[in-house]
Amino acid sequence: MTLFNRIALLLPLAGASSAAMADAAQSHAEGFLDGSTWSVLNRSVLDQRDYRHGSRNSSARNAFKPRRERSDQAGEWAYGLMGSLQSGFTQGRVGVGLDAHAYLGVQLDSGGGRAGKARLLALDNDGHPKTQYGRGGAAVKLRFSNTVLSYGEQRIKTPVFSSSDSRLLPETATGWFLDSKEIPTLRLVAGHFNENTDRNASSHDQGFVVNYTNARQGNTFDLAGMVWAPNARVSASLYTSRYEDTWNQHYFGSTLSHALDDRRSLGLDLNLYRTTDTADALSGRIDNTTWSLVSRYSDGPHTFSLGWQQVDGSTPFDYVTRGAIYLGNAVQLSDFNAPNEKSWQARYDLDLGPYGVPGLDLTALYVRGFDIDGTHADPDGGYAYLGYGKGGKHWERDLQVRYVVQSGNAKGMVFSLRHNVHRGNAAQAELDADQIRLAVEYPIGGKL
Repeated sequence: MTLFNRIALLLPLAGASSAAMADAAQSHAEGFLDGSTWSVLNRSVLDQRDYRHGSRNSSARNAFKPRRERSDQAGEWAYGLMGSLQSGFTQGRVGVGLDAHAYLGVQLDSGGGRAGKARLLALDNDGHPKTQYGRGGAAVKLRFSNTVLSYGEQRIKTPVFSSSDSRLLPETATGWFLDSKEIPTLRLVAGHFNENTDRNASSHDQGFVVNYTNARQGNTFDLAGMVWAPNARVSASLYTSRYEDTWNQHYFGSTLSHALDDRRSLGLDLNLYRTTDTADALSGRIDNTTWSLVSRYSDGPHTFSLGWQQVDGSTPFDYVTRGAIYLGNAVQLSDFNAPNEKSWQARYDLDLGPYGVPGLDLTALYVRGFDIDGTHADPDGGYAYLGYGKGGKHWERDLQVRYVVQSGNAKGMVFSLRHNVHRGNAAQAELDADQIRLAVEYPIGGKL
């Protein structure tokens, strides 16, 4: 059954009559202007990385400067301005609306020898960071009842195709996306995209961002999925996707939470991906099953987490867009997704609100990966260049302090400081690095 056949089976459900039908949002449409909102996010990010033990600030994708001219230091400091306008929907049986955005990135400090790996700033053809860059776009949207169809440049959030916002500016994707919530406990989605724009890109004609393969790209990406959430304690997601001439990728995820009393609770998160090559197999042979399971115990302001992640396959778990990796051990400097890798995580979160500092959170985590073996990868495929060996192992330690201003003129301003360390042996592909990242965000917005 093709992906479009699967989508065709899902779509009739969007208009199904049911005693459990949600109240139609379109029947309450305020109008194109009356329902409009705007937002502006000011963000400043300083990212400093020190590459250790012979590692350097270079990669197959970012080394515009010759490797010998790049230092073992990566450093970028930039300011980002993100403006968004979301219109309301016109009144009537079918509502029409428009979402638009404009992004601007400005260099505050960096240089040709230190730019590239942090990916805050766009680079010119000589490998030097641009003093400023920007882009904009819009999407037309139609709403019938509780179903919205959008076409144009937009931000998407699904486990198989997702617009990351983890650097200075967010990713966007161009295509159409259907989001239906006709039944209150069931969300149905489907989409078709012909490109996505990376976080530090200044143009819209770069195809897709694929994280690990260096093979020729496919031209389209299709997805369909459903999310079932009968209550706040249980949810389950099922998605299928196709990256043209490269792979079929399927996803199952589930979250469970249980309150032991008014202070203590248990939680469990499962994420599972199944990826196989298809059609022309542009990235070579792929037969990969990757999953993670994270358990959580919360006691008031304290949360303790333990996680396990496992990759079964001779290629790394790969994904299109920077944000489409819903795995428990995909952390700051490494995804822990190497061929046949196993990894475990221990994490502690502390909310200092009950101790008199509302808005202040601390996080500490440690992940260790081992049993990496990439020696059976397709020698003609898109992952051979990574040079995975046998017996690969590595670890990462992440510390974070985050504070959200609770009141006053600066209410909503966010300060976050991270210190991340990664170390590994030669049989894995990640760089040894120490990272310090400071980010400040100030959002404003409202109705037109």
